[in-house]
Amino acid sequence: MGLKDDLESKPPCHPRACAIQDCLTKNNYKEEKCSHLIDALYECCDAFYQKYGDNATSASCPKASLLRLKMKQRQDERKR
Repeated sequence: MGLKDDLESKPPCHPRACAIQDCLTKNNYKEEKCSHLIDALYECCDAFYQKYGDNATSASCPKASLLRLKMKQRQDERKR
């Protein structure tokens, strides 16, 4: 599924959240093995908030302010 499909899923971005859970289970909960899927979820959640506003909610996404903080932290980590 692509971003558009994931945004329209119920709840929005749910397939990406499930992909993270599957990956973590398969990799003994080593987050670094699933980092690309976390980035994909954050991409979807960011698009969700851009489309529906920061007060929108999805069980699959952190609140908009926390999402932006986590995205910045991940970006800063990659620069190191």
